[in-house]
Amino acid sequence: MRNIFIIILSICIAGCQPSLDLSPDGWKASSTFYRTPADAEAAVTGAYSVLHEVYRNEHILTPNVISADDGIPFLTGSADRVALWKYEQVSTNIYSNQIWSSAFRGIQFSNIILSRVPAIQMDETLKKQYLGEAHYLRALHYFNLVRFYGGVPLITKEITTLDGVEAPKSGIEEVYGLIESDLKMAEVALPRSYSSGASIGRATLGAAKGLLAKVYLSRAGNTAGSPYWAQAAAKAKEVMDLGIYDLWDDYADVFAIRNRGGKESLFEVVFLTDIQGNSFTTGYAPRGAPIVPNNGFGIFRVSKSLFESYAANDKRKAVTFLTSYVHPVTQQTVQLSVDNPDPALAVSFWKLADPTVKVGLNGGTSWPYMRYSEILLIYAEALSEANGGPGTEAYLALNEVRNRAGLDDLSGLNATTFKNAILEERRLEFCFEGQRWFDLVRTGRLEAAVKAENSFSRNAKVQPHHVWFPIPQREIDANGALKQIKGY
Repeated sequence: MRNIFIIILSICIAGCQPSLDLSPDGWKASSTFYRTPADAEAAVTGAYSVLHEVYRNEHILTPNVISADDGIPFLTGSADRVALWKYEQVSTNIYSNQIWSSAFRGIQFSNIILSRVPAIQMDETLKKQYLGEAHYLRALHYFNLVRFYGGVPLITKEITTLDGVEAPKSGIEEVYGLIESDLKMAEVALPRSYSSGASIGRATLGAAKGLLAKVYLSRAGNTAGSPYWAQAAAKAKEVMDLGIYDLWDDYADVFAIRNRGGKESLFEVVFLTDIQGNSFTTGYAPRGAPIVPNNGFGIFRVSKSLFESYAANDKRKAVTFLTSYVHPVTQQTVQLSVDNPDPALAVSFWKLADPTVKVGLNGGTSWPYMRYSEILLIYAEALSEANGGPGTEAYLALNEVRNRAGLDDLSGLNATTFKNAILEERRLEFCFEGQRWFDLVRTGRLEAAVKAENSFSRNAKVQPHHVWFPIPQREIDANGALKQIKGY
């Protein structure tokens, strides 16, 4: 069946795996598992399940929306969300804890596969693929960690006992070195595509190349003349030259469930409507709105600065936001606002909503981890930076994304104004896709952007050390070798 791969993610760990949390309550290694090809398949399937936890439960989304300038938490909601928004983070903030623990749980899954699967007697091509998937997923988790915390412990072997697990932070360059190594291994091991629809959501060659391009972009940071600009451009061009990916003509088609695993998707986290779903529909609908199961939760609202950044003719705006709805009982149109403080009347993020969902917090829209439009924008930005300004190819890549949105071509820009245009395009194209905070940090613009978005009396106490999240206090308490980031 098309979705069998997705469905078994939720049962694999409970049925055949030990707990893989690296915190002190840890896990106990199984001596009877990982012996057959079926065991190997179950282990790889289980490794993907961590991504469902990460993206279903806001671990990456919330910090990227409200710690930047795109969203505002309702002040009657979670205190930890409000703390992120106001830059009053502490080392016990639930989001910092979740990011850390889920990433290391995912890393443990990958390390188990890399430790155990090589000894299993099975088809060598399939074994190579499984190991490539493990390398890809480990790289993805470490990429999240290094961008949130900087240097973190490098755990590259399966942990089977709590003895000796204390580990100091490795340097940022060491972490990036492992990420790059893992992705290069994934490149040579992963297939271009899968023959079965049941495998939608598994890593591919294009996913590995695309993530490596993004890694190089992040490593280039805000450094003029960095060699990583040329590497990012070259790796993005390799993805473009695969001939696999393209943009959908209609921006709405990017997120349509019928297009799951479609031509614009390099890698996505797949959910299943009403079975193993996400919170993107009920969670982000206006609070109390009777248009979704359980009514809307209104977790956070759209910032005015983001909403008004879209040109009137930008086709993405109507797809991205819910600005009104018809009340199913009164049949009256409810107009939503970016200014009204009432959470029941707030403009909502909507492009990942699932209109078919019948069970609250179980929408089936995929989380778009990486899309072809991002490859085009990475290529445009990196090529311009590598060459000291935009040329024809950089403009073509940027304008391909703009044209799909109904916007005119840009031309005649210098290196600085082209860079600004790319960052603005990324904000509009990837809004609500877990990108904005990372972009502001890597370009050195976090403090200015946060201070500029001061609606609803934010008055954020953002400081230079806030380019990192605090290491969870429970991890420092458990691991004497860990030291807190300066400033926290």
